[in-house]
Amino acid sequence: MVMSDAHKRVMAASRPRPRRPGAWALALLCVALSARAGARAGAPAWERLAETIHAQAPNIGVKAILTSLDAYFHLEQRHLTDKPLVTIVDFALSSARRRLAVADVRTGKVLFYTYVAQGKGSGLTYATRFSNQAGSDASSLGVYLTGHSYYGNDGYSLRLHGLNPGFNSAAYRRDIVMHGAWYVSKAFARKYGRMGRSWGCFALSRTVESSVVNVIRDGTVLVGYYPDPKWLDSLRYLHGGRMADRTPRPDGSVARPSRAAVRVASTGAPERRFADSAGAPARRRSSPKS
Repeated sequence: MVMSDAHKRVMAASRPRPRRPGAWALALLCVALSARAGARAGAPAWERLAETIHAQAPNIGVKAILTSLDAYFHLEQRHLTDKPLVTIVDFALSSARRRLAVADVRTGKVLFYTYVAQGKGSGLTYATRFSNQAGSDASSLGVYLTGHSYYGNDGYSLRLHGLNPGFNSAAYRRDIVMHGAWYVSKAFARKYGRMGRSWGCFALSRTVESSVVNVIRDGTVLVGYYPDPKWLDSLRYLHGGRMADRTPRPDGSVARPSRAAVRVASTGAPERRFADSAGAPARRRSSPKS
């Protein structure tokens, strides 16, 4: 039987056309990208927040950031702070590197990323020793609430209240504060390969001293981090999972409890709660260069 040309054209049109290899590749790429996007969207909010902070302060370790966020939300849930700021100091880094970051926990925006000195009792370039003892001249690990600002022997300064017994609980009595110092600067680090050292205080560059203190004073969270197993083990809330999974809103902000449910950690509140019984004002010595 001989088919006509018209019949052949009808038969050819009815046959399924093979997919081009390029179409298959495009389809597989779309599936892969969708899966990756879905996995990223499903990542814990804390991890995404930590990544946002780390991208702006790349020296600061992700573990230091996550530990600090844990501490912040733990204190917020206990109504010890309602200010959305956390200051992270990564003592695992050389003092010649920027290792202090102040971040907004609602958006992940880093407000300050700068240098900070350690105590002379903690080491020369790297901090490897920490103490809660008076006279040690060492930095203290741990979680702090900031107190009031004042003018002392080292200029504009900030009181700190240590919250970890055995690690930084004597900070107020030891006059461990945040202040500016002439031996903390990029030029000093370039010349000596490190910063100068304090008597245990968090010493900042004079160029940012006032700005940082004014932003973080009166009841914000500060964490002096170091991967010390004993200190990390003492933070019991770390072992029960994160205290809150704050899912960001579409605009990137994070839902917070109503203000009525939170008692403001005002200037006086941290002092009443964590100061020594005498509650004496700071008696500061000027910090050494060493």
